[in-house]
Amino acid sequence: MSCNVPTFPIPVFVGCILAYTAIRLWQGHHRNILVAVLIGICAVQSMIIALAQHYEVSSMRILQPIIASLIPASTWIAYQNANIRAPSYQDLQHLFGTVLVIGALLSTPQFLDLLIPALFVFYGTLILYCAKNGADTQPNALLSSGDLPAQLWTVIGITLIASTFSDVLIVLAIILGYPELRPWIISIFSVGNLFVIGILSISPHMETKPNEPTQKADAPMPADEGIWDRIQTYMNDKKPYLDPDLTLSRLSRMMGIPVKDLSSTINRATGESVSRYINAARITTAQALMQNSESITDAMFQSGFNTKSNFNREFLRVSGTSPSVWLSTKQSG
Repeated sequence: MSCNVPTFPIPVFVGCILAYTAIRLWQGHHRNILVAVLIGICAVQSMIIALAQHYEVSSMRILQPIIASLIPASTWIAYQNANIRAPSYQDLQHLFGTVLVIGALLSTPQFLDLLIPALFVFYGTLILYCAKNGADTQPNALLSSGDLPAQLWTVIGITLIASTFSDVLIVLAIILGYPELRPWIISIFSVGNLFVIGILSISPHMETKPNEPTQKADAPMPADEGIWDRIQTYMNDKKPYLDPDLTLSRLSRMMGIPVKDLSSTINRATGESVSRYINAARITTAQALMQNSESITDAMFQSGFNTKSNFNREFLRVSGTSPSVWLSTKQSG
C-alpha cells in the first residue's frame, strides 16, 4: 500500500502564515527588521517545499537547498542584531555557507546532505552558547522580560539543531523501504521547525530597543565596590527602573559604566542578573503603590512594567504569590 503526498498542503498553509507575520513585523515598531527578514526567508522556504514536494515542480528542488542554507545564518544575524549589536558588513561573511551549498549543488550534490545539516547545527550551537548566560548577554532586550528572551532564543537554537533530524528520518525511511514517506517527513517535520522559528520570533518577549552607543569595555573604571555604590545611588536617586523601555545597554549609557562592568558588578553584589535586580526594584515600588491604595493595574504601569504577563511573572518570583493574593493578605493583616 503506497503513501501519497499529504492532500492538504501543510507547507502552503505555514508559508502563508509566516509571510503575513513577516509583513506585519516589518511594519511594526520596537522590532528588529532582520527578524522580519528571517521569517520571510522561512516563508519562502515553506512555499518552495510545497512546490517541490506537493506540486512536484522540479525546478524548486534546486532552490530548496539554497534557501535552506540562508536560514541558520539569518537566524544568527537576527539574534546578534536584536540583542547585542547593529548589523555590519562583516555579517556578509555568513553567506559563505550558501556559497558552499551552491558550489556543492553544481559539482557534488551528494555533499548537500552533510553540508546543510552542518550549517544548522553550527549556528544553532552558536545561539545556544551565547544565550546560555541569560538576559545579561542581551543588552538590547527589555529588562522587564527577564530571562524569557534568552530562553526563547535557546529554543530557536535547539530547533535549528533539531531540524537536521528530518534528514536522518528520510535516510531511515529509504533504508527501511519506505521512500514514499519522504514528502510527509519534509512537510510535517521540516516545515514544522520553520513554523516554530517564525512564531517564537514574534513573541512579545522578543521585543527589543534600537542599538544604542555604550561605554567601551576597556574604559578605566574604579573598583567593584565603587561601581556598586554608584549603582545603588543612581537607583535610589534617578529610579531608572521606572522606564518600561529600559535595557542593559540603555542603563549602561545613562550611568557611563560599560555593560560588562555593570552586569558583573550587579551579579557579584546581588547574586542576580541585571533584569532580576531591576525587576525586583519595580516589584518593591509596585507593592508600595498598592499599599497606598493604587490599583494593581496602575501600580503595574507606574512601577515600570508594560505587560501584565511580565508583571505577574516577576511579582510571583519576588513575592512568592500573585499581586491580588499579596494585596488581600496585606489588607486583611
